[in-house]
Amino acid sequence: MDKFMVIGERIHCISPAIRNAIADRDLEPIFKRAKEQLDAGAHYLDVNIGPAEKDGEEVMQWIVQAIQSEFDNVPLVLDTANKKAIEAGIKVYDRSKGKPIVNSADAGDRIDNINLAAANDAMTIALCAKDGIPRDNDERMMFCQEMLERGMEAGMDPEDMLFDPLFLVIKGMQEKQVEVLEAIQMISEMGLKSTGGLSNVSNGAPKALRPTMDSVMVAMSIQCGLTSAIVNPCDKILMDTIKTCDIILGKTLYADSYLEL
Repeated sequence: MDKFMVIGERIHCISPAIRNAIADRDLEPIFKRAKEQLDAGAHYLDVNIGPAEKDGEEVMQWIVQAIQSEFDNVPLVLDTANKKAIEAGIKVYDRSKGKPIVNSADAGDRIDNINLAAANDAMTIALCAKDGIPRDNDERMMFCQEMLERGMEAGMDPEDMLFDPLFLVIKGMQEKQVEVLEAIQMISEMGLKSTGGLSNVSNGAPKALRPTMDSVMVAMSIQCGLTSAIVNPCDKILMDTIKTCDIILGKTLYADSYLEL
């Protein structure tokens, strides 16, 4: 079994520091967050440049080349609504440490991103949604099947598709949490990989509660078969939980120092 894959979420244009760094072409704040996440144990870094309608292709190539050059070709998730920017990023991407991941496709307007990933031998995150939050798991699994079929028709290996059941905020959608766990279980039983934006779970909760909520949810999700997540790897409680899950499931060889590795 593969170890749980941690995708670092902190290079995101929603952060003023990152948004300004992109606008000013200032690499220092970007490198700082990249290093913090890699030091904390991230395997992939998500690079979210937002809609990037004006200069997305140039921005994505700039940031991909800069991060990979500085951090030994760390594998990246290319995250933007601008399809041409994703294609531009793939053109300059060094895949010696891992394929690029396209973030993201869905069963609606963005289903063509599956073809984009297939044409470029990339992976993709496939949201089990079409237009907003799915009503229930029947819809989730219908969308999952549609995207799986599209990927296979395009020549993708199902191993290169990470299906996202959509983690939902507990504060306001508490009744939906068990449903999400059941969706992860169903995706796993199909032999498919999964991921998702885990931080959504604790969004809006008091800051002191968030590490506990996120770490418990990731442990429950891993038990249901979750294979990766987009998280804040600088959250030590969360990362210690993930590492311990890998130990318990036999994905990592036990040593007394396993939390420090």
